[in-house]
Amino acid sequence: MNHQLITVIEQLCREKGIDGSVVVKALESALLVAAKKKFGSVCENINVSIDPKTGEIQVIAIKKIVEKVQNPREEISLEEASKMDESAEIGDEIGNIIPMEDLGRIAAQTAKQVIIQKVREAEWDVILKDFKDKQGDLINGVVMRQERRDYIIDLGKTEGVLPAKEQIPGETYRRGDRVRAYILDVKHTPKGPQIILSRTHPNFIAKLFEMEVPEIYEGIVSIKGVVREHGDRAKIAVASKDSSVDPVGACVGVKGSRVQAVVRELRGEKIDIIAWSEDPRAFIGEALSPAVIERVGINEQEKSATIVVADQQLSLAIGKKGQNVRLAAKLTGWKIDILSETDYQGKRAAEREKEITEAIAQETKQQAEAEGEAAAEKAMEAAAGSAESDIASLPGVGEKTVLLLKEHGFISIKKIAEATEDELSKIPKIGEKTAKKIIDAAKELIHSA
Repeated sequence: MNHQLITVIEQLCREKGIDGSVVVKALESALLVAAKKKFGSVCENINVSIDPKTGEIQVIAIKKIVEKVQNPREEISLEEASKMDESAEIGDEIGNIIPMEDLGRIAAQTAKQVIIQKVREAEWDVILKDFKDKQGDLINGVVMRQERRDYIIDLGKTEGVLPAKEQIPGETYRRGDRVRAYILDVKHTPKGPQIILSRTHPNFIAKLFEMEVPEIYEGIVSIKGVVREHGDRAKIAVASKDSSVDPVGACVGVKGSRVQAVVRELRGEKIDIIAWSEDPRAFIGEALSPAVIERVGINEQEKSATIVVADQQLSLAIGKKGQNVRLAAKLTGWKIDILSETDYQGKRAAEREKEITEAIAQETKQQAEAEGEAAAEKAMEAAAGSAESDIASLPGVGEKTVLLLKEHGFISIKKIAEATEDELSKIPKIGEKTAKKIIDAAKELIHSA
């Protein structure tokens, strides 16, 4: 029987591609479950071991040697232990071998079920590890069946699912059809590994080009970005590390052979191959291919671009339902606004007219302000001049005093306001109090003017 056990384990390892030690541990776990189910009522601590070379199975009930037994499931008296081992002492643990025949038919059936589950889990782990390493790669499979709108694909070791949302619109398959897809995700579920496939992911195109273009596989040409509206149109940006290699030409191939191979796999999806550039103006212009661009204006702060094209190129640049400009914006990461030459010139004319209007308005405002300031200054000068020339208008100053002031050189109100009391009081018949009164009156008159 032991030899048969080893034969079974070896066969499982060969068929399932799993580690033999995993099967041995699974069998030990299964037998432990069966033993605890059978003998759990009389023994708490049970150990199961299998020799991986001979297949010998040992089921041992382990108990602690005590002077007085209080828990028979965990303890054994020294007297009983000495019958099994004369050297037994209190405090030691002693094992009693349980014959495999004592496990019974029910325990054997339980062990079988656990073994099957453990082996299945081990097999799943191998599959998960294998496909985790392949995630992001292409894989070929055969259509097994259709469940609702999803296709179940035979991948060899396991099955994959091609969900409806990951299918190219219009594609249909029959049982036995071969299909190529991108490994999108690998999940662990209670029912086993779940491999999610995709034919709509942008990386599906990138991997197809990597397969068709040796320069990409070798790293000479790199793919900078891929965007697509699956089933209709895609754009791929490429760059070359070798100046002697044209990245676009390498992807197109002789007479378009390489790109056409990808197009056939995608059931006719149109592909624009774009030369990537660090210069956003150049890259945005290329991204709007096949339209011809007249000029590109960019706002780096807002990361937006205004594109001008000839009138007859406008519909081509925008694309059907805005598809071309939408894909270009996704590929470059810039917000793109497209204008025809006519619209652009009209916009420029309107902007210039607005600038001129604003300039005229500003100039008129400045001129009005200047004229207003000049008029005010002139009025002030006139008032000041009037005040300066008529000292007779000083309140409280008689004709004799006016004559005295003029005789001593004080011929204007301004000059009087600038004089000191000492200077005026030196004039005969004008004392200090009168001098102060005249000066204050002159200052007040100039201030009021």
